[in-house]
Amino acid sequence: MSPLHDFSTWEPLLRLLRATHAQALEAPGGYVAGSVGLHSWSVPTGRRRRQPGRAHLVSDMQEEFDAIERVRDALTAAGGTDVSFTLEVSPDGTTELRLFDPGSAVDPGLGNAHPGALRLVENAVPEPWRRLPQAVPGARPAPSVDLAWLERTLRERAPEAIGANDAEIASAEARLGVELPEEIKVLYRVIRVREEWPDLGADGAEAMQWDLETIGFELLPLEDLFVAGSSRQPFRWEHASNEVAVTPPDAAVQGLAGSPGWIVIGDTGGGDLVAVDLTPGPRGHIGQIIVLDHEQSIGAELFAESLTDLVRDPERNWYSGRRWRDLPHVAHVNHQSVRSVEAAAHPELEVLSLGVQDGEPLSLAPVFGLPRLRTLSSYPGALADPLEIAGLTGLEFLELPPEDWRVLLDADAVPRGLSAAAILAYSDRDPRVTVALANEILALWARPLITETVVEGHLGPL
Repeated sequence: MSPLHDFSTWEPLLRLLRATHAQALEAPGGYVAGSVGLHSWSVPTGRRRRQPGRAHLVSDMQEEFDAIERVRDALTAAGGTDVSFTLEVSPDGTTELRLFDPGSAVDPGLGNAHPGALRLVENAVPEPWRRLPQAVPGARPAPSVDLAWLERTLRERAPEAIGANDAEIASAEARLGVELPEEIKVLYRVIRVREEWPDLGADGAEAMQWDLETIGFELLPLEDLFVAGSSRQPFRWEHASNEVAVTPPDAAVQGLAGSPGWIVIGDTGGGDLVAVDLTPGPRGHIGQIIVLDHEQSIGAELFAESLTDLVRDPERNWYSGRRWRDLPHVAHVNHQSVRSVEAAAHPELEVLSLGVQDGEPLSLAPVFGLPRLRTLSSYPGALADPLEIAGLTGLEFLELPPEDWRVLLDADAVPRGLSAAAILAYSDRDPRVTVALANEILALWARPLITETVVEGHLGPL
């Protein structure tokens, strides 16, 4: 038997949960739910009250940490990454623990025991992650490019640096599958690997500071350059399906999740990637320097129109603070934003989210036939008739509360063009019901189901 399904593995954690939720567990039908993953956990054990005059210490939670670690060790041994559970304990201590393994077709839930997104089509990705860069006829390097000035300035600022030869640069280009702009070749002909600079010694912090002050970013060694394509951008369907990849006519950088023309050459020093852009937007330049903000999934910020321009002013701030306005591509219909589905209807609408309303439930009729609508999410009670979803023929992602999914399933009306789906369930919902509902949806696509294992044991009287 797997250690994960051994009652003794879970017993310390179950005792903590029973001590915290004794009253709830004694009630008819009472249960406690949670989840444990290799990188995080959501378990309602409560927190020991801290002593007055001091902050919480690790020792205040050591008992919980130790109990969680036992489960994590068993999860690792079983080859899993996440497991959710429900716990029932009778007054005499008879215990039933139900473990739910999400399997390969279901993402772990976000902070609760409910399943995350259901991946209905193998290897499917949201539309923004499929978007390729558009050709921009007439795109050219920026007028500020000055190769002679750039090389002379870099050699003056780094007289002891060791540069790459043409064969090493050609090897990097072959590995990347692109030809690097001449500015980038100049850069690496002067500076190949900063750790070899005698005047900087072995102090990585000193080398990084030199980079920031001299070229405006922390430089990667030539052999570490990589392509920032969309495949390197991790995503959760619940979030990524609500993104849009849009490039306005006046944009310098294309609004993409990634591009085969974004070649990462460094880091800002704060976790944001610096890249040279070979697929610029309508108002951009080939070889411009961009920053991929680690807090954003789509697009990039223009850092400088050329490397020459950046080296002239390396202390500039790349962050513009600009963010997309949602409309007309994304509409949040609720009592504080867009007030009606009619107001949200637009030929460019891709994402429709229905939230809390002051008035009557909403009809989807105004958005029937919209050519780009691909994502619908709805808050409980927001839809007047869930069966109207059949009129949205282009959906690839659908997120609904359990009662709306029940209507669609009972009517055999679940849209079969979906690539992924999600059940909007909060902590007051029974995960056992949500898991059963998720398995009904998965079965329609013949996808691997969430597996359930019952572990029985005895905790003794409270």
